[in-house]
Amino acid sequence: MAVLVNKKSKVIVQGFTGSEGSFHAQQMIEYGTNVVGGVTPGKGGQTHLDKPVFNTVKEAVDKAGADVSIIFVPPAFAADAIMEAADAGIKVIVCITEGIPVKDMIPVKEYVKSKGCVLIGPNCPGVITPGEAKVGIMPGFVFKSGKIGIVSKSGTLTYEAADQIVKAGLGISTAIGIGGDPIIGTPTKDAVEMLMNDSETDAIVMIGEIGGSYEADAARWIKANGNKKPVVGFIAGQTAPPGRRMGHAGAIIGGKDDTAEAKMRIMSECGLHVVASPAEIGSKMAEVIGVKAGK
Repeated sequence: MAVLVNKKSKVIVQGFTGSEGSFHAQQMIEYGTNVVGGVTPGKGGQTHLDKPVFNTVKEAVDKAGADVSIIFVPPAFAADAIMEAADAGIKVIVCITEGIPVKDMIPVKEYVKSKGCVLIGPNCPGVITPGEAKVGIMPGFVFKSGKIGIVSKSGTLTYEAADQIVKAGLGISTAIGIGGDPIIGTPTKDAVEMLMNDSETDAIVMIGEIGGSYEADAARWIKANGNKKPVVGFIAGQTAPPGRRMGHAGAIIGGKDDTAEAKMRIMSECGLHVVASPAEIGSKMAEVIGVKAGK
């Protein structure tokens, strides 16, 4: 069982014929992802990368059976693209777009929820189930199949964690890059819950950063639900000054519980295995689950 995407997922690319959409669609196809086509309004009926182009997401659902969409659409149009996918019946929507205005995302989040679908992102690297499907922009070669789930706000730290896990002699079940914007479709707790309920995931890496309460909420949920699986946690931004945004739009310390130190303390109190550096993720996970690192 895979979380969110697998080899049977029928993926479409919104913004298919643009430069970003084309590049990453090609990478996804080469990885083995079941890309069934793409959407570019006004170009329906054409073929791109040997896949059909549709004018609307609804058309892609009706004609190609699409159930997963990845969005490479400029910020001004991305909110509408997300809602179009949700309205058409897409079950998993991955939005890569960075810079969508917060005021646009407020109604989008509620709309997606009302339609019963899952939104990953925006401003995220996507989702990968190694060996089955890559729906995102991550370097597929880093990820090897296994039983460790990853939930991360950061794209680069998702790749680093995967590399650390593989070097420790382990592998990844599904990695979910949730995105670093203030308003995202799937907060840390929800992504962790998916992996906690996945029979093919034995342990979880949870990577967060300063700002917001996502990591604290997830840690408290993990404790309240009996710490069913071991979780190794890391928080980026340990030297960030209060009030200054660091990288992601959501990475800004606004209160005493927003700091890396406070989040790490809460995670430890809730029974998570917290590391001070991403370089320790793999070895700590191997230690926690009783595997000799590198073997």
